Amino acid sequence: MITQLDVDGIPTVLAPTNGPMHAGLVFRVGFADEPLAKRGITHLVEHLALHSFGVADYHYNGATSVEYTFFHMQGAEADIVAFLNGVCTALNDLPMHRLSTEKEILRTEENGRSEGPTEALALWRHGARDYGVVTYPEWGLTGITPDDLRAWVGRYFTQQNAALWIAGPAVPAGLKLTLPSGYRQPVPVASSALPVRPAFFHGPSNVVAWNSVVNRETRASVFSGVLERALFRSLRQESGLSYTVASNYEPRADGSAVISAFADALPEKQGAVLGGFVDVLATVRLGLIDQADVTTVVNQRCEEMTHAEESGARLPGQAFNLLAGRPVLSIEEALAELRAVTHDDVVAVAAAAYRDGLLMTPGRTDADWAGYTDAPNSSEQVVQGTAYPSLEDPSLRLVAGEAGVSMVGEDSAATVWFNQCAAMLAWPDGARRFVGHDGIQVSFEPSLFANGHALVPALDARVRPDLRTPMPPRDASRIPVPRPPDQQQGQVPPPYLGPSSNASDGGGSTAGAVIMLVVLSPILLFTGFLGLILLLATVLDSEDTGFEIIFGLTMLSIAAACGYGVYRAIKRLRNR
Repeated sequence: MITQLDVDGIPTVLAPTNGPMHAGLVFRVGFADEPLAKRGITHLVEHLALHSFGVADYHYNGATSVEYTFFHMQGAEADIVAFLNGVCTALNDLPMHRLSTEKEILRTEENGRSEGPTEALALWRHGARDYGVVTYPEWGLTGITPDDLRAWVGRYFTQQNAALWIAGPAVPAGLKLTLPSGYRQPVPVASSALPVRPAFFHGPSNVVAWNSVVNRETRASVFSGVLERALFRSLRQESGLSYTVASNYEPRADGSAVISAFADALPEKQGAVLGGFVDVLATVRLGLIDQADVTTVVNQRCEEMTHAEESGARLPGQAFNLLAGRPVLSIEEALAELRAVTHDDVVAVAAAAYRDGLLMTPGRTDADWAGYTDAPNSSEQVVQGTAYPSLEDPSLRLVAGEAGVSMVGEDSAATVWFNQCAAMLAWPDGARRFVGHDGIQVSFEPSLFANGHALVPALDARVRPDLRTPMPPRDASRIPVPRPPDQQQGQVPPPYLGPSSNASDGGGSTAGAVIMLVVLSPILLFTGFLGLILLLATVLDSEDTGFEIIFGLTMLSIAAACGYGVYRAIKRLRNR
């Protein structure tokens, strides 16, 4: 039975266990609380707090998750006391002499980390803020200072923002959790980068993935299990299209929960796997859910919860609930909630989950045929400012203005507005990467754009200092240089001058485009018409057609070249 009490002013849950004592200290701070410019700061605090323990004979560890950071240990009472007291001592005075070393350790750890099959969903759903930050590398490590760490600890690693769990008979003697005073920190408000749902985007060729944000309820957890069974039965047992099929239920502190699911696929079977996956989602949405699946999942969850109660594994979740302001349920109450879930409850969750769904399709496959809207992957607007042409690609230009920066290509544009910038990555050689709240990025290599290096100071001045994220120096071989002219896509056009430019010769490009239209259009019509007539004549006259075929194809080739010139001229006029 779980007992609630206070230890040194910290809310605590305690319950006896049939195994060795296990205790943990948890704080309401995680990746979702970090601004992108300081990505990695919570993880760094965790590492520094554990440094003094080195190699020990007992099992201890720390972990940073999306919403929580915790330190836990399993072992003898005296060892647990020494560990938890030591963590609190370290948090009051982090070993800053280890700062550079721990940063390198974290970079090495990240380098060996692989992306999970559903991780990209958070980025497309939330962008570069709160619950989307977890998908980004720990870019902030290089620029984090001792003052940054002290301020972070003073805000989040406090007595009022902590909870404790103990799996054992009683609070061990000598436990003294001395932490700075502070405030309970609110849960981040989830942002959205999706204007319409359900939506889809393209992902790797070997996996289909999906997620949805629903209310945090026991019935939603049951639906997650039912969905996994339906997907497994359809995609593995019946069709043999997938090997790994899984679903997951992740509760959040704000009262919502994320249900995610995925299935692997061979590249040549990706269309079939996508179709089968979408069919299952549509089936459960319509309420075609087997009652036997609901009963099986409820029974499985009850068995898992009973085992967790016996081993003390429910306690960490109950400590998280304390920090989230949620009630701590006894095992009897939790089991009663599970057993009360009905078929209609699961159907209601399925319908709500479908409406909020985000689907990651394999490779270049689309899902608009199934009612999903293409998630935005480019910007609808381009900033007003001065354009800097690429020294390699005539169709590419950077546009910099007072309000933001855009990278404009042949068919799309990426824009980051300075007042919606999540971070600006800054390399010592001048390279810059701007990341917008919506996840759109603009990468700028000054060596590849006309007057690029002269633009860098102006860009830096327009971004708030706290958003500047210093990056480690790059090896000289990784700094790009323009390719020789004979390796470039074509001749570099004159600089594009945006609508706000005051340059006096801005009409030259427009005049050239008009001249091209006037000259090339009649040639296009004449040569195209003549080429078609000659080729048609060869069909009607079966003798002596060699000359007509050669001359007709030549005329059509000239027409095609003129057509491309007309297209480029029209595109230039539209871009003015």
